[in-house]
Amino acid sequence: MLNLFKDVEAVIFDVDGVLSPSNVLILENGQLLRQTSTRDGYAIKYAIRSGLKIAIITGGKSDGVIRRYNNLGVMDIFAGVEDKIEAFEDYIYAYDLNPEKIIYVGDDLPDYEVMQKVGFPCCPNDAAPEIKAISKYISPINGGFGVARDILEKIMKLNGTWMKTDISMSNE
Repeated sequence: MLNLFKDVEAVIFDVDGVLSPSNVLILENGQLLRQTSTRDGYAIKYAIRSGLKIAIITGGKSDGVIRRYNNLGVMDIFAGVEDKIEAFEDYIYAYDLNPEKIIYVGDDLPDYEVMQKVGFPCCPNDAAPEIKAISKYISPINGGFGVARDILEKIMKLNGTWMKTDISMSNE
């Protein structure tokens, strides 16, 4: 199974339930507060600097989420998306990507259709049963607690880019 991580061109993440836990805090004004893993953030930044394409497709629309991931170097963020297939197709068209060489990490039914279009669907340990059933890799980690790190580290280790001294990580 590890060989599936080797030829990956891009990784696409959902947010709620993947990059953040599936539970959110709701403020009185209706704003949602999300928690994220700093280790996921480090791995995302490191992966981008090593040349891996990273994107986010999420139904949520949070300025904080967009700022957080833009600051890590993620420039392809599709937020407030109702049709994840359309966003996915726009992304692969823009970069001429092969869907068979893409990992999509999702956790619930809105991710189902896109996950069927990629070569390597993945999910966190606490994903919905329907998502686990179609995933080629189920991380032992729950959403929001290091799933991105788990997956990105595997990709970079297999490709020899993990812990390379020539990848500058200054300005944290």
